[in-house]
Amino acid sequence: MSTPAEHHGCDYTESALLAPIDRSWFDAGLQPEALRDVINNLAQDTRTIHPKPELVLRALSMPVAHVKVLILGQDPYPTPGHAVGLSFASDAPRLPRSLANIYKELYDDTATTRTTGNLDDWVDQGVLLLNTTLTVVSGQAGSHSRIGWKKVTDAIIAIVDRPGVVALAWGAHAGRALANCQHMEVIASAHPSPLSARRGFFGSRPFSRANETLIAAGREPINW
Repeated sequence: MSTPAEHHGCDYTESALLAPIDRSWFDAGLQPEALRDVINNLAQDTRTIHPKPELVLRALSMPVAHVKVLILGQDPYPTPGHAVGLSFASDAPRLPRSLANIYKELYDDTATTRTTGNLDDWVDQGVLLLNTTLTVVSGQAGSHSRIGWKKVTDAIIAIVDRPGVVALAWGAHAGRALANCQHMEVIASAHPSPLSARRGFFGSRPFSRANETLIAAGREPINW
């Protein structure tokens, strides 16, 4: 039997998914119909899904014009209570390992110390924390990578592919997803996961490099 904390495919209706999206995304060309395949596939999934329906497209609550930096992840944390609808952010009492490595590089790059997984202040400054797949089955990383999310997130990436925006491509997956971008600056490195962080993420200085690019474009830097 389900507990109140569990959410299954039938909970992920079009109205629930679209609710947090700022109107400017639709004006810029995001089509609600792009979600049709996702919703149909979710409706057939009886397993526990993360994050909660109202958080799935939470990243799009900021207006398109406010986006300065795109940080692209792969899919939500599959551990219950971790995924919050923003890539790499977490409500977990202990930092997920990838986020801990991000914070280590952040400190080495900018001398900034962060201790919680809450990244709302980044969002407030125009950092779009997006995954290429926006839902996941509990305990099964990558389980929703082929249910139709690519069409949706490709459309989102195309909308923010504009001069004055910086994308941080961490890992081969993000690099492939951003390969066709023609206008925004893409800063690529290895992924911050424990398996790859020492193969090119540590020492890549993504935060200071992103700010240098923003300043060069006449935009305010991010207070990381």
